[in-house]
Amino acid sequence: MAARHRPAAAGHRRRRRRAVSAPVRRGAPPGEVRIVGGRWRRSKLLVPPLPGLRPTPDRVRETLFNWLGQHLHGWRCVDAFAGTGALGLEAASRGAVEVVLVERQPQLLRALHEHVQRLQGASDVVRVVGGEALGVLAGLPAARWHLVLLDPPFDGGAALFEAALRQARRLVAADGLAYLEAPQPWDEARLASLGWTLQRHLRAGQVHAHLLRPFDNPQP
Repeated sequence: MAARHRPAAAGHRRRRRRAVSAPVRRGAPPGEVRIVGGRWRRSKLLVPPLPGLRPTPDRVRETLFNWLGQHLHGWRCVDAFAGTGALGLEAASRGAVEVVLVERQPQLLRALHEHVQRLQGASDVVRVVGGEALGVLAGLPAARWHLVLLDPPFDGGAALFEAALRQARRLVAADGLAYLEAPQPWDEARLASLGWTLQRHLRAGQVHAHLLRPFDNPQP
């Protein structure tokens, strides 16, 4: 691989892992979410009224990108269960040079294409791919990506989460990261069996957010 920026989260390696809590709004899903930071800050992303659609809350995305260091200049990212595209488009807004949004639901795919066309310069960086996430991930080049974003359907079962984590482990570069949203926390032993170590954990209502690093990446 060509020389690239190391993820900013590497600067946090010496810190102890900690879990933090953030408030989450109750009630019906919002009709829109906003990009939190970067060149498209405050841009609206419409949320189609689809059963089970669960956009990542603004507070959770803000915390995630605080973990990552705010600026993702030069990063290559995959948003494997894109939904509204809030995670992947946030990465592109903050300087990622390549973002792949993967989604299978036709209405969401149309919305993702509309977002990319509407946001100035997004079409130069963001690629929307339709299909099953695991199949698309299996076809992407290995050890290339700085960040793989995983927000599978919460009713998809443990097998879906494990398969997604295995695929993400194949995809990330040695200094790469993965982000996982799940309905329960993943402990370190379970993550280690899939090749990951836990860097950060956030609980927001019923959502557990995890920042992961490849298990065999040595820590100073």
